Amino acid sequence: MQDKRAKRYENIKLALSISETIISLILLVAFIFGGYSVEWRSWVTAQVANPYLQLLLFLAGLGIAYSFISFPLSYISGYWLEHRFQLSNQSFGAWLWEQTKAFLVGIVLLIPIILVFYFFLINYPQTWWLWTAVVIFVFTIIIGRITPQFILPLFNKFEPLENEELLQRMKALAEKGRFHLEGIFRFDMSKSTKKANAAFTGIGKTRRIILGDTLLDNFSVDEIEAVFAHEVGHYLHKHLAQGVITGTLITFISLFIADYFYQDWLGGMGYSGPADLAALPLLSLILSIIAFITTPLSNILSRRNERQADRYALANSTNAQAFISAMEKLSEMNLADKEPHPLVEFLFHSHPSIASRITMSRKILGIE
Repeated sequence: MQDKRAKRYENIKLALSISETIISLILLVAFIFGGYSVEWRSWVTAQVANPYLQLLLFLAGLGIAYSFISFPLSYISGYWLEHRFQLSNQSFGAWLWEQTKAFLVGIVLLIPIILVFYFFLINYPQTWWLWTAVVIFVFTIIIGRITPQFILPLFNKFEPLENEELLQRMKALAEKGRFHLEGIFRFDMSKSTKKANAAFTGIGKTRRIILGDTLLDNFSVDEIEAVFAHEVGHYLHKHLAQGVITGTLITFISLFIADYFYQDWLGGMGYSGPADLAALPLLSLILSIIAFITTPLSNILSRRNERQADRYALANSTNAQAFISAMEKLSEMNLADKEPHPLVEFLFHSHPSIASRITMSRKILGIE
């Protein structure tokens, strides 16, 4: 019964996600080829003279319009669905406030990147993609460093972990993994959801482990240690650095390919150049198509890394079988589909299916 419920939940989530993507692409195509992009550009440029203010006004109008159009799907997937399957602890007001905060934080972080991108587009129209990729790389590193201390606390309350037995086990695993933890923190995940999670966050001196209170309150010490050991496995195998390098390469390649098609199509579609505001939705469309192709490829590497971290957890946990029971509990609490269709897993999942992870674990431990 639980498996059927989980599969129904995941299928609805997937359908909503695909629908949102399709609607976004349809809106972009209609906006570009229906002439609305040119009309909106003309109105914006008549209001202000500064090209950077024109850009912000142009994007603000698009963002507001898209937010109104996409809000029903966001509400269904982010609020209604979670309550329908008894996974959410949020009131509608609390959910709306969290969405508003995320939007405002996103705006503050994105505006500098957008302005720098447009500066390169105006002044270096042939090599803008290269300089933009470099800035995105630097920005990613900066965000990675400041997220634990300045961004995550805007959404959750973090407290140092006080369970002495658990702390000692985690410190022992950290020493075995040859890294120094700046801290192990508990956060109030239960204020929003009944799901459970744990993660590494931060880069360098801001690196820390965060554990949801739902995980700490529902899992045994052995199970929490096994989950932590999995995260240590990511660190020891340098998956974070690998992810940054891979993401950077994908960014460079994606922007290079996008620029090739963007430059080729600009003249034929009547745009004045790469920095023409009316042409920016075309660039967004090209990048969206490229992302659809590159995301499954990134997921292949991610699933490989998850299996590698699983094997590390099995080899280094005090009670290796607790890893299996932890996976079972995570599946139940998060209502995860244990056996998604292989095509769905290939296209959309960054983690291997729970069933395959448990099967691999049993095989390694020699459990029938």
